[in-house]
Amino acid sequence: MATFEEIDEARRLLGLSEAASMKEIKQAYRRMAFRYHPDRSKTDAQDTDRMKRLNWAYKLLTDYCACYRYSFRREDVARAYPEEEYLRKYTYGWFDGP
Repeated sequence: MATFEEIDEARRLLGLSEAASMKEIKQAYRRMAFRYHPDRSKTDAQDTDRMKRLNWAYKLLTDYCACYRYSFRREDVARAYPEEEYLRKYTYGWFDGP
């Protein structure tokens, strides 16, 4: 089990904000791996170490996201997709029932 400090360090290492989707995590990892991969750079020792840390950060964040428990309550889904509520109101009218 990872601590908050480890997860926060991994997030910062990949250059992510405090909230990120799995897609954003993958994009950040690929961008950083492309930039610092030892096969692409001139300084092997420094970039090899950085690549190990990037791999650690990516694995830690993906494991954390895989164990995350999602809520399927109406309020939480509505908060995640606010446009659905607007569409429902438009379809059924602002003052009509659902």
